[in-house]
Amino acid sequence: MQRLLFTPLTALLGSPCVRLLVPRVAPRTQCGCSCGIRRPLRPGQYSTISDVALQPGRGTVSLPSKAAERVVGRWLLVCSGTVAGAVILGGVTRLTESGLSMVDWHLIKEMKPPTSQEEWEAEFQKYQQFPEFKILNHDMTLAEFKFIWYMEYSHRMWGRLVGLAYILPAAYFWKKGWLTRGLKGRVLALCGLVCFQGLLGWYMVKSGLEEKPDSYDIPRVSQYRLAAHLGSALVLYCASLWTSLSLLLPQHKLPETRQLLRLRRFAHGTAGLVFLTALSGAFVAGLDAGLVYNSFPKMGESWIPEDLFTFSPLLRNVFENPTMVQFDHRVLVGLGISTLLMYVPTPLAATHQSGSLALLSVALWLMNELRRVPK
Repeated sequence: MQRLLFTPLTALLGSPCVRLLVPRVAPRTQCGCSCGIRRPLRPGQYSTISDVALQPGRGTVSLPSKAAERVVGRWLLVCSGTVAGAVILGGVTRLTESGLSMVDWHLIKEMKPPTSQEEWEAEFQKYQQFPEFKILNHDMTLAEFKFIWYMEYSHRMWGRLVGLAYILPAAYFWKKGWLTRGLKGRVLALCGLVCFQGLLGWYMVKSGLEEKPDSYDIPRVSQYRLAAHLGSALVLYCASLWTSLSLLLPQHKLPETRQLLRLRRFAHGTAGLVFLTALSGAFVAGLDAGLVYNSFPKMGESWIPEDLFTFSPLLRNVFENPTMVQFDHRVLVGLGISTLLMYVPTPLAATHQSGSLALLSVALWLMNELRRVPK
């Protein structure tokens, strides 16, 4: 029985990892006898983990370990997956023109959907006070309104789920002591970015609810705010996935070669190009530029359309001219060809967006692998 109890404990206390984490023991001074006498320990200095656990008011210590790192890494991997789902669901919400159906924003109150006929009619009446109904959907029925409302509702509720997936486990891991000092800073930044995403999403929706006198254009959100909303979501996704891979992937020891340097540059360039392409897609969605020209490789009858530089000053064309915005996106991406030819069907466009996330994930994985190569 003594062997069963004390042999594993002796092995644990004698392991190098524990010796590094436990404060050093005060040196012994030799006396005339064969035993050693310890010097008095300073306040806060303990000899073993058991001494720390036995101090009044102290519980058992939870030390960072490889097992804790794996748990945190898997948690962040799941979080990055929830962000990817939010990006795809947000794209579908935009394609079904559902984003302006919920005209209020309440963190808790709006979590309960309408349940009675009276509540649905009241919600529909609120929607009728805004430009999208007056200009675009003036003949919409209540049943059609329910569809777009539930699309936006699902997107907002998924966003709340993403927030809980970050904040609640982060608080638990923090309390358990499973986060190193560096990880604490990253986790705080990720949780802050999640909260910022919710505010930025409502700021984006507000731009589509504003009345514009003497304007009969189709109401839509600002393409700048839409790009900012998508861009911050991609930053959150990349940061979460990068941190997760850094914790989960083993370190490699590969020789530094010229081919390896080229591959590293290729990985960084690919990630940057995919990110830029995704942002250009946000401008395409914000301006409905995907519906301007639906032929490939030519745009209409020309390789370069005549209305490519109609806005003044010239730089406005890059961000506000639908023709130029689509032209830029065509140059940046090849996967959108089939989407254009089939007149932007919702399922294919959602697959197009998820494909960019998959490519970005592969590029991040490759960058993380090459980062571990000793320079």
